[in-house]
Amino acid sequence: MPRTTDGKKQPPTAAVNLIAGGGAGMMEALACHPLDTIKVRMQLSRRARQPGAPKRGFLKTGSEIIKKETPLGLYKGLGAVLTGIVPKMAIRFTSFEAYKQSLADKKTGIVSGRATFLAGLAAGVTEAVAVVTPMEVIKIRLQAQHHSMADPLDVPKYRNAAHALYTVVREEGFGALYRGVSLTALRQGSNQAVNFTAYSYFKEWLKVWQPQYEGKNLPSWQTTMIGLVSGAMGPLSNAPIDTIKTRLQKAPAEFGTSAWTRITRIAADMFKQEGFHAFYKGITPRIMRVAPGQAVTFTVYEYLKDKLERSNLAFTGGKYEE
Repeated sequence: MPRTTDGKKQPPTAAVNLIAGGGAGMMEALACHPLDTIKVRMQLSRRARQPGAPKRGFLKTGSEIIKKETPLGLYKGLGAVLTGIVPKMAIRFTSFEAYKQSLADKKTGIVSGRATFLAGLAAGVTEAVAVVTPMEVIKIRLQAQHHSMADPLDVPKYRNAAHALYTVVREEGFGALYRGVSLTALRQGSNQAVNFTAYSYFKEWLKVWQPQYEGKNLPSWQTTMIGLVSGAMGPLSNAPIDTIKTRLQKAPAEFGTSAWTRITRIAADMFKQEGFHAFYKGITPRIMRVAPGQAVTFTVYEYLKDKLERSNLAFTGGKYEE
């Protein structure tokens, strides 16, 4: 189903995306980071469930973190996320607009569903390589530490995001920050391809059903709902990739071993020792984190973008509107 442009409204500039996307990303991180920590702990758990034994779900995992490490333990790695979230969101929305304009029909201005999907895919890969992979390596190292943040005598290996960055580079080299970059790019690319495509279609359909919003923003509650639904689709499509990526990025370097060898070995060991369900560990908190996270992101982004476009900070950025 092709998407046509308004013809009047132009896409936001990089400056608008930096402010609106960064603000949206910070709100999303603050609201949803505890669920990400629970997801990472579940993915790193190597327990193979015995027949008939109860599942170790996200509620039990979360309660154990709070009990042993205090509620602050749920926010481990937040510093790394907040450091990278502004450039990540700015790159995501700006590159998506740029790719979409380059893929649009130059004569008619039509942005097809295929073009939207490819633009989202390329935007996800771009953010993964530029920001997300190093940020996730540091975040996962911090989240994987089982120490109480309330006990000053319980000193972890990585004290904060800056110290983790310094330690990883010193001990394992700069390349360690890009461990799992191929899996991260695949995950982010598929996430944003599905996310942007679904969101764009839902947004278009709602405007068809409600012509009074043509050329205007949808009500915030509608943006939240379609962001929630589109955000849930990505995790369902690539959960095994995310789980393997998490284990790869948590592990120390193995010099002389290729990334592909490590990936296949991790996948084979997971299947052999823990079963097929191991690839979907953490799927519940991941959906609970990503889906509302995308709802927050799109809602805050649309709101801030509208405010900026109405102010004298807004500049036009191209021919084709999202």
